[in-house]
Amino acid sequence: MTEDREAVDADDESGLGERERAVLAVERRSWPGPGAKERAVRERLGLSPTRYYQLLNALLDDPRALAHDPVTVNRLRRVRDERRRRR
Repeated sequence: MTEDREAVDADDESGLGERERAVLAVERRSWPGPGAKERAVRERLGLSPTRYYQLLNALLDDPRALAHDPVTVNRLRRVRDERRRRR
């Protein structure tokens, strides 16, 4: 069983659904090269990359996601904020 699958299967009291936990699990991983993450999103989650990033962006503002995985959510919030500042 992979680490991602274990994270999705784990009993979660944060109130997040399985799909939301799976999105955060994908973001927790490092990816070897361009396109690998998008391919995994399609294969594992059955989502287009556009829909995946829409869900991810909404999760970053969800306090349940922050409670579930504060390290990942805070890292992604910093990245998002930096990109917004550069615009």
